[in-house]
Amino acid sequence: MNRPEKQMTKSSLSVDDLVDLAQGAAFLGTGGGGDPYIGMLLARHAIEEFGMPEIIEPEDLGDEDTVFTSAMLGAPTVLVEKAASGDDIDLSINKLAEYIGKKPVAISPIEIGGMNSMIPIVAAARMGLPIVNSDGMGRAFPEIQMVTYNVYGVATTPAVIVDEHLESVIVETSDAKRAEDLIRVCAIQMGLSVMISCYPLSGKQVKEYGVSGTLRIALGIGRALVAGRQRGEPVQALQDFLRTTRYYNHCVVLFDGKVADVHRETTRGFSIGHCHIAAIDGSEDSMQIEFQNENLVARINGRTVAIVPDLISVVDRETGQTITTEGLAYGQRVKVIGTSAAPVMRTPESLAVFGPQAFGIEEEFLRIEEIHKLI
Repeated sequence: MNRPEKQMTKSSLSVDDLVDLAQGAAFLGTGGGGDPYIGMLLARHAIEEFGMPEIIEPEDLGDEDTVFTSAMLGAPTVLVEKAASGDDIDLSINKLAEYIGKKPVAISPIEIGGMNSMIPIVAAARMGLPIVNSDGMGRAFPEIQMVTYNVYGVATTPAVIVDEHLESVIVETSDAKRAEDLIRVCAIQMGLSVMISCYPLSGKQVKEYGVSGTLRIALGIGRALVAGRQRGEPVQALQDFLRTTRYYNHCVVLFDGKVADVHRETTRGFSIGHCHIAAIDGSEDSMQIEFQNENLVARINGRTVAIVPDLISVVDRETGQTITTEGLAYGQRVKVIGTSAAPVMRTPESLAVFGPQAFGIEEEFLRIEEIHKLI
């Protein structure tokens, strides 16, 4: 393995940190990325059996080091029913290593949402490898090509997907959207809950194209929520912390209300639908959120107030706990928070891959700070 010669900046989480990390990652996951509680339990079990993986920073990687991603892929409505066994995680990574003829020196999240912030911890623990404090989007997205690495020319494949029966498929294609289409078909046939390792990366690519620092930011969000609950103001504490971060410093409560209706169906390999929220103050105002695994656009009385790739997160108005798209239910009292995405997610190149039009939303992207005149 080609480890950097310099001393690595290493640190470890505690088992107790996993709860806070999962809460923070769920918020950044914008409703998707899988159930954070299930992911936390998987990570806890792996750590108890194999030990806690060390966290390293992207700059600790040598340019030629090999880094693998690890994630679950499918529809959130199915992922809550079918968790990973561990053997499926191992197989996806080992098969990719065998296929490309290189072993990873570290594991990286591909997204920082819910369960998919926890699965890389499981993978790193089982493999005895460090985990990189970085990911490929600074949030969660539903499709494989919607990653900063793809935007800037990193090959999506080869990719290995593994199901609960340890059946595996290797996909290789030169086009990222084609990779998504092929992998999605396979995932549907394999039960819509599969493990995947894709985007084999060099250390240089992680440093240049990743969204760094997101594991620690997620942990900070979780800790802020805990402290805020103790003071009786978790949503305010959440916003106060976000404003100290390098990416998510523009944030605003978009709406305060009660879930009045949810339409959700599992189709095309995704959880797709919309949520209608009535104003808590009894006014005629209402919010409509459209989602495809993740929340994509929020409108108040038909006017867009936040749109992808900026983050739209629904939280319990009393506790600040994030409510995922599969967890939305009639009668929930919620606040909807809009947050700025990382700058690398807002470039013209990125918007061409995961801007509103990529989801069939015929609107131009407008930054949340421009919509709300945030300073």
